[in-house]
Amino acid sequence: MANQTALGTHDYAPDPRNEAILININGTLVPRAQASVSVFDSGFMLGDGVWEGLRVHRGRIAFLDAHLDRLYEGAKAIAMDIGLTRDELISRLDETIDGNAMRDQDGVHIRLMVTRGVRSTPYQDPRVVISPATIVIIPEYKAPLPATIETGIRLFTVHVRRGDPAVQDQKLNSHSKLNCITACIQAAQAGADEALMLDPHGFVATCNSTHFFIVRKGEVWTSSGDYCLGGITRANVIQVCREAGIPVFEKNFSLTDVYGADEAFVTGTFAGVVPVTEVDGRKLTAERGPMVERLQSLYRDLMDRDVAA
Repeated sequence: MANQTALGTHDYAPDPRNEAILININGTLVPRAQASVSVFDSGFMLGDGVWEGLRVHRGRIAFLDAHLDRLYEGAKAIAMDIGLTRDELISRLDETIDGNAMRDQDGVHIRLMVTRGVRSTPYQDPRVVISPATIVIIPEYKAPLPATIETGIRLFTVHVRRGDPAVQDQKLNSHSKLNCITACIQAAQAGADEALMLDPHGFVATCNSTHFFIVRKGEVWTSSGDYCLGGITRANVIQVCREAGIPVFEKNFSLTDVYGADEAFVTGTFAGVVPVTEVDGRKLTAERGPMVERLQSLYRDLMDRDVAA
């Protein structure tokens, strides 16, 4: 199964404009080459923080309210004060977009990162934090490759499982991603594009950086969501299925159900809806199937509606 050209859903064509971007660090726009945070920053030291990936669509950030809901909920869950109101954070995002003259550009993706701030010493106890939260906004020209959207990706089921929420709650979009990184490494070493991960009971949960769906006899299935991040694109795909009268179910299912599926796909903010053509060497489709193509169109329509609202 080895393949030296294996790529994931986040692959993109390098854009020379990214060398000149301005990165927002705590409210100040800094040239990319000069952008940095302290070695004592909580995110660098311990992965102590939360983040969001955002897509600029037709000059506005798509599904921004849902992303901010998840960000602020995550911060509250780890007892971290972001230090800005939602409106203040939106203003900072807008300043970053406009400061880079990206408002009318296509293919802009933003990484919004919030850490607990600078620590006085390398130690995990939040009581040693001596600064407000660190807020970094990185805007880049990054669009998914057409080949990814049209011809899809291949998955490999890894031994790394999605954890119990009593260990580390998967609902937290935290900076600590070692669980997903180790899964990604195993899939890449197997020659696949991304990892398919099971829950502690052996049911299909999610992928290392995207959410997973299958199509069986006209029905769309995804996991129960018990061991997954609260995916925004995942929720939007479920919404468009219901609006279009497509039967959609959040349920437990096994790899046997996956191998016998008519189609499969993954979802995420960066690339939207991406077909999966192969899982563990089992060929599902030669290319994007009709349900995936329909859902890609419905999702684009929903995104248009959201930014126009």
